[in-house]
Amino acid sequence: MAIILGIESSCDETSASICVDGQVINNKIASQFIHSGYGGVVPELASREHHKNIVPVVHEVLNDAEIKAKDLSAIAYTRGPGLLGALLVGSSFVKAMAASLNIPIIPVHHMKAHILAHFIDDPKPPFPFICLTVSGGHTQIVKVDSPMDYTILGQTLDDAVGEAFDKAAKLLGLPYPGGHIIDKLSVEGNPDAFQFSNTEMLHLNYSFSGIKTSILYFLRKEIKKNEFFIKENLNDLAASIQKSLIDMLMNKLVKAAKAQRINHIAIAGGVAANSELRKKLGVLAEENQWVTYIPDFQYCTDNAGMISISGHILYEKKQFGRLGETPLPRMPF
Repeated sequence: MAIILGIESSCDETSASICVDGQVINNKIASQFIHSGYGGVVPELASREHHKNIVPVVHEVLNDAEIKAKDLSAIAYTRGPGLLGALLVGSSFVKAMAASLNIPIIPVHHMKAHILAHFIDDPKPPFPFICLTVSGGHTQIVKVDSPMDYTILGQTLDDAVGEAFDKAAKLLGLPYPGGHIIDKLSVEGNPDAFQFSNTEMLHLNYSFSGIKTSILYFLRKEIKKNEFFIKENLNDLAASIQKSLIDMLMNKLVKAAKAQRINHIAIAGGVAANSELRKKLGVLAEENQWVTYIPDFQYCTDNAGMISISGHILYEKKQFGRLGETPLPRMPF
């Protein structure tokens, strides 16, 4: 029996999970609300919160699974990419715990773990499949030929789509994180009310800096004419911004699927919870005869369930780490 403890601490979520023989038993997340007043994640504060949360969260998953630490086969953890201070808290804890138990550690790539989250529950995508990974820090289109074989087909060359959502929300005067608020406001808005220009990149790469600038200049111009413009058009603005960003994502995904002649399409990452993205995926699936896959919501955001299932896969292949390895904030894919 292989019992894997997974720990995620790449940004502002402290999470732990137990995976037993490939079955994720639990997934506990301690969120950090301290950043809401700063308009973004403050790295030093994130590290301090991880220090406070990591021991209680690990105790919680062990007790919940009725497993003792001495029964663990290995501990998987996020080595990168992410915030260095946050990664250090997780990696240091894991190395100390694993050394005391004399069990191996398994370093996990955060973005590959988002993709492997699709193997927690059924239905699981067959190989090869294409995964669009969309989060606050990353946007990638990846061809997945096996749990160990990935090819990046396209990625953002500047900002991630999740950051674009949050920055747009800030321009609308919404609290951080604002992406999910834009999603809620969009329900009662007209997605075709306003148009925003964007930078069309060659091939399958993305750029979201241009559309953020377009939104900024558009709002400045309209506010000069009517200081209450945002308040009077908030729902339409939210819906129009959301449609623009989702269309950018999906246009490239369609091109990637056609170029690779693959019809099994997966979506992962925190932005996978967006209602317009899911709706658009359903429409495109019908038009292109896709079979689509989206993990359960708890496995879309940063979580340890995806780390523990990744750890299980790597454990079976004996892909272990070394105590001397350091966290990699910009870990190569």
